[in-house]
Amino acid sequence: MKKSTLGLAVIAAIPMFSSVQVLAADEAAKSIEKIQVTGSRINRTDMETASPITVIGDDFIAKSGYTSVADVLSNQPSAAGMSLGGSSNNGSGGTATVNLRGMSSKRTLVLLNGRRMVSSGTGADSSVDLNTIPVAMIKSIEILKDGASAVYGSDAIAGVVNIITKKDFEGSEVNVEGSRTTKGDGNNYGVSLLHGMQIAEGNLVVGAQYSSRGEIIQSDRSFVEPGQSSYIPEGTLGSKMPDGNGGFIDRNKGYDYSTSSYAQTPNDLYSIFTSFDKELDSDTTFNVDLMYTRRDSTQQLAPQPASIDLKTTNLDAAYTSAFVDGNGVLADTLEYRRRMVDAGPRIYEQKTDTYRASVALMGTLDNDASWDVSATYGRNDSKDKVQNSIHASNVEQSIYANQALWFAGDALNRDMLVSDGAIYTESNEGGNEQFILAAGYSALTDNDIGYAIGVENRFESGYYTPDMITQRGESTAAQQDPTEGDYSVQSVYFEASMPVLESVTIEGAARYDNYSTFGGATTWKLGATWNVTDEFMVRSVLATGFRAPNVAELFGGNSGSFDYLADPWGNEQDPQIEVNYTSDKNLKAEESKSFTFGMVWEITDGLSSTMDYWKFDITDAITRLDVQNEMRSCFAGTLESCSAINITSTGDLSNMSSALTNVGSQKTSGVDWNISYKADNYGINLDTTYLIEFEQDDIDYTGTIDGNIGGYAKIKSNLSVNYDVSEALSLLYNARFVKGMDGEYDGDFFSTDNTVYHDISMSYSVSDDLRITGGMNNIFDKEPESVLGGNDMGTVPEIYDVIGSRIFASVNFKF
Repeated sequence: MKKSTLGLAVIAAIPMFSSVQVLAADEAAKSIEKIQVTGSRINRTDMETASPITVIGDDFIAKSGYTSVADVLSNQPSAAGMSLGGSSNNGSGGTATVNLRGMSSKRTLVLLNGRRMVSSGTGADSSVDLNTIPVAMIKSIEILKDGASAVYGSDAIAGVVNIITKKDFEGSEVNVEGSRTTKGDGNNYGVSLLHGMQIAEGNLVVGAQYSSRGEIIQSDRSFVEPGQSSYIPEGTLGSKMPDGNGGFIDRNKGYDYSTSSYAQTPNDLYSIFTSFDKELDSDTTFNVDLMYTRRDSTQQLAPQPASIDLKTTNLDAAYTSAFVDGNGVLADTLEYRRRMVDAGPRIYEQKTDTYRASVALMGTLDNDASWDVSATYGRNDSKDKVQNSIHASNVEQSIYANQALWFAGDALNRDMLVSDGAIYTESNEGGNEQFILAAGYSALTDNDIGYAIGVENRFESGYYTPDMITQRGESTAAQQDPTEGDYSVQSVYFEASMPVLESVTIEGAARYDNYSTFGGATTWKLGATWNVTDEFMVRSVLATGFRAPNVAELFGGNSGSFDYLADPWGNEQDPQIEVNYTSDKNLKAEESKSFTFGMVWEITDGLSSTMDYWKFDITDAITRLDVQNEMRSCFAGTLESCSAINITSTGDLSNMSSALTNVGSQKTSGVDWNISYKADNYGINLDTTYLIEFEQDDIDYTGTIDGNIGGYAKIKSNLSVNYDVSEALSLLYNARFVKGMDGEYDGDFFSTDNTVYHDISMSYSVSDDLRITGGMNNIFDKEPESVLGGNDMGTVPEIYDVIGSRIFASVNFKF
């Protein structure tokens, strides 16, 4: 079997592989230089492993108009569930994440040049904020689509995203880009500078990037129906609204919250990065990577809905007389609701600073073995604010003192609200810190037996300190406790690759991790490749994995969340109902098993295909019970469900809670299929994921969509066609397909239609140093599918495009 031949077949089958990368890979396959591929610690001389990998090149990213890593990854067929991004206005905190297989972002490990990234949201976070990684520094993105805990440790249950940065770069490059929607809003623009030079007998690369994303208001999209919140600006008392004459009548109107909420959230990103590589001698190389990113982001929601329980003994009889029942009895309290438009919209602001430094020494020995030692430090600091927050206790006192004003149904004077302390700015802060020491050794014997051993020591900490008013539960927003904690883990791993027959190679890995919080965990991996012919290869991997509980899950305390839920008793009409989330310092690690089986086939010159079956099974998953499902079961008479979420069989939801436990489960399986054809001047690539099953906590979500967990379409597919008209002009067409899904909300069943988004772009090289790129995404202005109980705008913005057609252009100049 000729490994280089099939190695090129593997590479040709990799989705969206740019022509530059194929040439680079061709040279790597012919060279004796040893390389390390994502999913393995063994330095090897070819690209072949048993694990399926997708590689996305910087050329494809530029031509597609992508300006963030999150946009690239969320559009992959292997992504499901809900990945946060620029259209996540409610609860995202400005963070962007990736969710492989829909198994949650917590189970997708993000690496930078093969080493972990620090968690980087607004404090005590469990996932990497992809905003922190500037696109200008990216050479390629590698997506490993099977479990890799035996190689990388915790969090790699669903797969790994490894972002490779540009190195060995000489010269200077400036890139200026901009985009806007065809409706004239959502203006985005950015500029980046990259400079590489030889200095001190090494290569230094320095880069800087600034990007800005503009706002879009929800009501500026025709598909957005006016909101109908039961919290109205006039205020209601005991579910009745003012009649204008000092009395109250039954509520009969709603409030449109779409006019002050964002469809696209604005942010500004400032990044600087550098890398330096130097050969200290013929056998030793020194490397240092530094990166800093500042994120200033904003989300905006409708004015705060205030709910205040008023003591009737403190209210004038003129206002309570309408609530005396037929027996002359007046309740002890009456709920007062008001949409606080007098205060202004809720404006969420985040300022996050993320730092990362990695230093490494790498070398080779006389026996051609390689070694490396590295130290990686990451830190994330965050300050976030919520303007126009409402102080519930002060509002209550203001109502007692100014009943005629609050119950008249008229607008309130903002100065009065300020002087009464009803309005305040919520201020929170948080952070994450990571430090890793690692050492590894890799060797390849004369008979092609490869192995790697290594040790790691990792420290993680995080904290989040909410505003004291929020901690005391005096805000009309949900109460939240502070979070603070840390843990350390010591690890040792071993990996081997061995040919057992002329055409069969087996791979194995084992890893032991010892956590300060819960003890030890051992994981293993066994894989094999069988080169059946020069053109056909079979591959398979069986592996175990785990995910350790993170800081927020262990030490998060209690925190409230307004979830999109339907009250089966009908007592609560507002779609957002408060649920108290609790953590548990005694949580154990999740455990998983994964299996992949596939083939790589070079059908004919230029035409190749890969097909892989995959299956994941998680037990002892750290999860919260499906509150909506438990509410329905409680309503149906299952008292265990009532107790599980702390509600009553009569529908009292005031103390509803959801605790983290190790009783969850997740099962998912499917098939990835890729077919690629490349000729001299054009290439066609079709990348498809077929979801066979997704089941979580015994609930089947296959082919469904939901406002809380996102979408699990049975089929997602990307088609790309690249045509080089000439040496200077290149055209690219992309189509993204999402199969229709079913859903249910509050007893109503619905279905979404199949959705296809079409993108086109053109790249023209004016000269060797100047390239102009332009195009349009969603060229037919496809509107999102309607989703009952959707998490925003009547849909799920993380699944469907809520922005519409967007025109983009960029200019790249090298000098």
